[in-house]
Amino acid sequence: MSGNKRWIPLESNPEVMNKFLTTVGVSSKWKINDVYGLDPELLATVPQPVLAVLLLFPINEKFESYFKKQEEEKKSETVSPSLFFMKQTVGNACGTIALIHAVANNLDKIDLAPGHLKNFLDATKDLSAEARAEKLEADEGLSTAHEESAQGGQTEAPSRDENVNLHFITLIHHSGGLYELDGRKSQPIPHGNTTPETFLEDAAKVCRELMAVDPEEVHFTLVALTGAQ
Repeated sequence: MSGNKRWIPLESNPEVMNKFLTTVGVSSKWKINDVYGLDPELLATVPQPVLAVLLLFPINEKFESYFKKQEEEKKSETVSPSLFFMKQTVGNACGTIALIHAVANNLDKIDLAPGHLKNFLDATKDLSAEARAEKLEADEGLSTAHEESAQGGQTEAPSRDENVNLHFITLIHHSGGLYELDGRKSQPIPHGNTTPETFLEDAAKVCRELMAVDPEEVHFTLVALTGAQ
């Protein structure tokens, strides 16, 4: 991340995330829900349809090495040109960027009311991933919505200057493909084919592979953007 601007970290908490989504104009038909585990019986409890899966995980040397190798292997693979992808240049903004990635790539299903997020997406639809990041740095509406939501979590929010080594990524189904969207990376990462019906299980497989990078690590949290119950 090249920018010096930092936000308060967003907690991986459906109440916090749903407050943000509601504030920026996402219809109440769609909610963030916990995913309590990756076993089939636990995945079966997740409300349908599932539009996106968000994974919070720790950044350490094992994951950094894994991602570096992954990007090198995937850089020649085809990525859908209609994907909305943006870089992260604001410190601690990964939670909000993960939510933006989830919503922006499902606008054919989500009713987005006039507001901060619609304004941002309209203004950045034809921009590069880097230019979108610059727009977010200057977007006072989304910044305020993020800060207000972050301060409403179950635990005391860390300060904006605290070094938080946790990071969000988003997994989505788009044009028949499963993609990983991470603002720290140079481009979307394709993970093969998927369908709306198999998306949750296919995304869970990607999460299992990531968790296996460091089997001793336990600090993972999963949530999904789904139809409201």
